[in-house]
Amino acid sequence: MNEKTMVADTLAGINGELVRYGEMIPQTENPELKQTLKQIRNQCEMSQEEIYRIARTKGYYVPAAKATREEVEHVRSVLNQG
Repeated sequence: MNEKTMVADTLAGINGELVRYGEMIPQTENPELKQTLKQIRNQCEMSQEEIYRIARTKGYYVPAAKATREEVEHVRSVLNQG
């Protein structure tokens, strides 16, 4: 397995973990457990940011082009209609 594949697999795993934490945290009744899950999620997000930074630096990940001001305003107006 080459490095690019390992980075992609790592990111996919971290992204999946973040989704699961996002589902678990609001459903947790125990305040201590909820706080622990939030701390783990935050650490996971920091790891994700670091791996993305490495992937971008090595050219393994190219982010989408930045949205224009018009695109941002369009999305904002669509979301505010509800």
